[in-house]
Amino acid sequence: MYEPAVRRRAERRERFTTLSGEPVAPLYTADDLAGFDAARDLGQPGEHPYTRGIHPTMYRGRLWTMRQFAGFGSAEDTNARFRYLLKHGVTGLSTAFDMPTLMGRDADDPLSRGEVGREGVAVSSLADMEVLFDGIPVDEVTTSMTINGPASIVWAMYLAAAEKRGYPLAALGGTIQNDALKEYIAQREWIVPERAAMDLVVDTFRFGVREVPRWNTISVSGYHIREAGATALQELAFTLIDGLEYVKWGVAAGLDPNEFVPRMSFFFDVHNDFFEEIAKFRAARRIWAREMERRYHPTNPRALQLRTHAQTAGVSLTAQQPYNNVVRVALQALAAVLGGTQSLHTNSLDETYALPTEEAVTLALRTQQIIAHESGVADTVDPLGGSYYLEHLTRRMEEGFERYLREIESFGGMVEAVERGYPQREITESSFRFSEQVERGEKLVVGINAYASEEEPPIPTLRIDPEVERKQVARLVETRRRRDAGRWREAIARLREAAARAKTDRRAELMPAFLDCARAYASVGEQVAALKEVFGVYRDPGYF
Repeated sequence: MYEPAVRRRAERRERFTTLSGEPVAPLYTADDLAGFDAARDLGQPGEHPYTRGIHPTMYRGRLWTMRQFAGFGSAEDTNARFRYLLKHGVTGLSTAFDMPTLMGRDADDPLSRGEVGREGVAVSSLADMEVLFDGIPVDEVTTSMTINGPASIVWAMYLAAAEKRGYPLAALGGTIQNDALKEYIAQREWIVPERAAMDLVVDTFRFGVREVPRWNTISVSGYHIREAGATALQELAFTLIDGLEYVKWGVAAGLDPNEFVPRMSFFFDVHNDFFEEIAKFRAARRIWAREMERRYHPTNPRALQLRTHAQTAGVSLTAQQPYNNVVRVALQALAAVLGGTQSLHTNSLDETYALPTEEAVTLALRTQQIIAHESGVADTVDPLGGSYYLEHLTRRMEEGFERYLREIESFGGMVEAVERGYPQREITESSFRFSEQVERGEKLVVGINAYASEEEPPIPTLRIDPEVERKQVARLVETRRRRDAGRWREAIARLREAAARAKTDRRAELMPAFLDCARAYASVGEQVAALKEVFGVYRDPGYF
């Protein structure tokens, strides 16, 4: 017997749509692909327009990087988790920082109280970074760091820590998220106003090309846009338009797109609508190649290749019937692989309760390994290419992108659109509509509005020791006591001077000053305070 919500869905066949609201027909045929040209629209893997992947052999040549997101408690706690993950087959590290660090605050800031080490690892100074990566071969393992507002500061600390261990900067590989725009659009962790933040991002492009050529100095992130309530189409459009805005600002600052664009990467969410998510990845590559070619005519083909990390959708996980999350994550991970991702994180079943336990994160990693080695989907390139339904969805994604591009360009670009609250409002409205659909039973969520149960199985959770905060504050106090006060004052003064120059000259450099501050053990909060003195403080205008 159907539950009421399930019966309503079965009786309302007109409600069959993708999560983006695209109507889904009962059958797709060649008639749905009028004008489709396989040579033009599909091409070959590793060739323009990269619909079928950016590498000719894709996973036959090399599997995607299995990069499990990790970070909690103290630097010692997270270092131990890094070592555990590497032992169990992770091929790249991904670092989560706690809320104070993400907001550019030190552990002893009054606003940090109760949040230190709770949602990620606490990093206040170079002293923490030295412990965090102690014993990790950073020249062999790539490291991703999910940090945005204070990304330049934290990256400089990572570089300084590696430098102290004798690693040349040119040997280091990894990614800083460093996506300022999506903070104002969705995640809301900022330190300075929008335009100053954009200049900080461009400054890392310049430094990375010259000094750390293996590093991706930005990961343009649709993930947080999607988690805030955007549809797959909005995630695709806003992310790619953000990427184009960064390129525009980089070129305006005198940078060569042939040099800095190949070190730009992307980061997409992978939600529950299996075929729509695959289409999103394929459309993203095609759109990026076309737009970059049209705007800049790069001679370096890597500037046309959209490289992306993916993460399964945290927002899709449920606290009710948490073991269902294992199934959701497996399907989402499979979609990411069939979509052609270069790197993947799979969420753990317990992440709606707490930070993942070792058992849960191991199961999440094993999910990727089973897909890679047992499912056969990595044996051939783009196995779903040419599917009538998939190609139809890919085309619809492109058409939706064009509509959003015209709208945002009418504002003058994404920075101006963000300042006027356009993408923020679009996401808020989409989130509200989806909630309504779930409440009305038009979209079913197993365990929530269908097949619910009163009894829930208990699951183990990871708890953060309250002592973490006390010890973190104590280490920061000791770092300030032991550092060279004169060197610290000079480094902070140089940072203020560099920021002041950057206000009037977009070619002025700040990364050398951030490195000086890191070496002088200046804290995250101290450096952010210096930036705010020069650039001012961002005030959320409250568009909603």
